[in-house]
Amino acid sequence: MYNQGKRYSEIQIGEKASFTKTISETDVYLFAGISGDFNPLHVDEEYAKTTSFGTRIAHGGLAASLLAPVLGMKLPGIGTVALETTTKFRKPVYFGDTITCLVEVVEKVERIKAVKMKIVWSNQKGEVVSKGETLVIPPG
Repeated sequence: MYNQGKRYSEIQIGEKASFTKTISETDVYLFAGISGDFNPLHVDEEYAKTTSFGTRIAHGGLAASLLAPVLGMKLPGIGTVALETTTKFRKPVYFGDTITCLVEVVEKVERIKAVKMKIVWSNQKGEVVSKGETLVIPPG
């Protein structure tokens, strides 16, 4: 029924995959409900105007979650299990920003048949909003 993602042996260092999404107000409110994070910086414009951002911003975790469709649907794809992910937040994500999450295979760990990838999240202006790394086990 489903086509499994790439197996460890099929993955090449330097391979890339990405996912792009425009972050809407609805996305932010849904994420607040799912995560329980109703920080007024995300959901109250009047409060957010008093901060250094001057307006509401999306949750860091919302933008970070755009990694999931890359790993789970594209590279390695269906059947992938994430072992570890690190994320460094660099710039805020504003409502209406279009965020691209790009991964690149940088290492294959033979001992555990895992793949290490670097991750870059960027906005429509090409600015890096977050970066990090992930270690995954591709489908068997």
